[in-house]
Amino acid sequence: MKQDKLAAYFELRFRPNVELVSVVRRFVSAFYERIVHDLDVTERLAMVTHELLENAVKYSSDGETLLSIEVEQVGGPRNVLVRTKNRTTAENRKIVTEAFNEANAAKDTFSHYQELMKRASTRTEGSGLGLGRIRAEADMSVAYAIDGEELTVDARTTIPAAVAS
Repeated sequence: MKQDKLAAYFELRFRPNVELVSVVRRFVSAFYERIVHDLDVTERLAMVTHELLENAVKYSSDGETLLSIEVEQVGGPRNVLVRTKNRTTAENRKIVTEAFNEANAAKDTFSHYQELMKRASTRTEGSGLGLGRIRAEADMSVAYAIDGEELTVDARTTIPAAVAS
C-alpha cells in the first residue's frame, strides 16, 4: 500500500488470551469511529476484527498473534483490510483450508451461514460460525494464505465515499 494513499494504519503483535480480545475490540471500535462516521459500518468492522482475532488467538500454536488494520483512501471510498497472522498446527491449517473451500464453493453466503448455524447447534466445541458470519453479516471478502506454519487471514471491504467522509 502506498503511503500517500494510507488514511490510517496500525499493527499490534501480542501474546493475547481470549479475555484480551474484548479489550482490543473496544480499541478498534474507537479507531474505526474516527475513520468511519457510520455506526453500522463501525460495528461491522469491529465484529469482523473480533471474529478474526478470536480465531487467531484460539488456534495459535505459540500464543502470539499479529493484528493489522489498514485503511486506504482511494479518491472518495476507503478500502479496509483487517489481517491476522499466527503460527498454527497442521491440524488447524487443515480445518481452515476445509472451511474456506466450503465457503468459497457456496453460491449464497447467507444460505451458507444458515447451514453453519444449524451445525453449530450440535457442536460440542466452538461454533464454527466466524467465517460465515464475516461473509454474510459484514459482506466482506475473506481470504487466507499458509506459509509453512504461518496462517494469514485477510478480510477486505470498501467503504463508500458517502459513508467514509
